[in-house]
Amino acid sequence: MQLTLLVPELIWPEPDDRDTLEGLVCPALNTLLARSRRTRRPPQSLEATLTDAFGHPEGAPYAAFRLLGELETRIDPANDYWIAADPVHLRFHQERLIVADSGSFGISLGEAQALADALNCQLSDVGRFHVATAERWYLQLAASAGLDAAALSGFDVPPLSAVAGRRIERLLPETAQARELRKLLNEAQMILHTHATNQQRESEGRLPINSLWLWGAGSLPPRIDSNFDGVWSSNPLALGLARAAGVPTHPLPLDAATLFAHTAAQTSHLVVLDELLGPAQYENGEAYRAGLNGLESRWFAPLRRALATGRIGQLRIEASTAYATLAWESRRRDQWKLWRRPQPLADLAKELAKG
Repeated sequence: MQLTLLVPELIWPEPDDRDTLEGLVCPALNTLLARSRRTRRPPQSLEATLTDAFGHPEGAPYAAFRLLGELETRIDPANDYWIAADPVHLRFHQERLIVADSGSFGISLGEAQALADALNCQLSDVGRFHVATAERWYLQLAASAGLDAAALSGFDVPPLSAVAGRRIERLLPETAQARELRKLLNEAQMILHTHATNQQRESEGRLPINSLWLWGAGSLPPRIDSNFDGVWSSNPLALGLARAAGVPTHPLPLDAATLFAHTAAQTSHLVVLDELLGPAQYENGEAYRAGLNGLESRWFAPLRRALATGRIGQLRIEASTAYATLAWESRRRDQWKLWRRPQPLADLAKELAKG
């Protein structure tokens, strides 16, 4: 079996953070990385890494693909133009905006639907907002809105995962093409600001949902076939990309043993393990350590054994990190390269920081 693991933020983004990096006990991961061939590309988001894995070019229509992978909705994204319109909280800090996603504030499905209903009531000429989950919203553009592919050709906004918890200079590009979207966003912010749901949240000491993160614009492209025989994930973008390629999708298994029990030998599979992404976004070192310990016991240790025994013929670990987009690839024979001594993640982070 050939197995690809996508593990965003596998390496902690602060190389000098001794409290987080020192004393990490992950011998299986350290050995796997040491005895693999490593490649390095410029940093990119998890979303870009996923679309790369399915052969799509830069600037893929993330919103349409992600909507295709939503499990709680029956909306068909085909033949329409979509923008991800995820709820966020914005605040100013040292003359910069800081974006907080739903990972830092709770939002119920009822609250999300109430806010989306208000947006639809007043912005129906632009399109329709759809709530797939409380955390993930979509804008289906109206044909009469004038926001087609040509009008949005300069619309280059990173995915929310790339900016959540970080300081940014602006919400949308300062381009002529994005003018109508900036107008839309300003109107949406005013609607959200005065809505009773946000007033209630603030009275309870909770963060208001005072803006939207508009990104991933586009419509579904023609099908591109994939070499994967199965995709295992809870990430809707990964599931949508798989479905667009005709690849069977499965819930994320608890551990590697569960994966092995449901896969054949001569097959190729993709597993997305994104539980370290949130801790890295919000600089939660304790949660990162706990998440990595769980991955070590449930995934890396059994995968190392499976690679050594031949249960896996090839293992590829790919990680979008603050340093670079990194990939480690190994086969069974590589595990016998005993001269490649395991390197603590603290040392690896410092090495990567040097470029």
